[in-house]
Amino acid sequence: MSAERDFSHAIAEGDGISVIAAVENADAARAAEAQRAEALVVARDPAQLREATGLPILWRAETDLEQAAEVADAVILTLSDEEGQEIREQQRHHRALALGLDCVVEVRTEEELERALEILEPEIFLLVPPSDGEEERLEAVLELLAEVPAGKLAIADLAVTTEDEVQELERAGCDAVIVHAADLSPLVGDAPPEV
Repeated sequence: MSAERDFSHAIAEGDGISVIAAVENADAARAAEAQRAEALVVARDPAQLREATGLPILWRAETDLEQAAEVADAVILTLSDEEGQEIREQQRHHRALALGLDCVVEVRTEEELERALEILEPEIFLLVPPSDGEEERLEAVLELLAEVPAGKLAIADLAVTTEDEVQELERAGCDAVIVHAADLSPLVGDAPPEV
């Protein structure tokens, strides 16, 4: 991982909310970078994307951490519903950090967020609304966001994101949003001034 591709730094720096583009191939990665996305999220092996972009990559899959450290900058950790998995989850979290990866902990409920804080004390949360209730998805993420402690980074994943939703998330203090769209331009804000 290079310093230019530090995932947490990319979403924490600058003014406003950062846009993380969900992409599936190198062409989409290049297009997202050209449209000023600040990071990428992928569900499959990002090795092919590494050559196409200098943006930080979040690998959103349960994967081998050593392999992830070679091609990605951050990984997802989803907490298990099963009792007794805390030690395994703590070991995976610590191993990811030791390999230089940012570890993003996915939470869907306040209980999951509390559990993550209790056993992992993560720096980055991925806030995902429950799959039921399409109309309440933004409200669900905003409620989770209110429970994220100060100093932690929060990423919203709403599946379909409008400009109004992005603005509301920004006003509420969300650090980044995952966008599942080919055209990011309405969501990334104005280009920086030429100097």
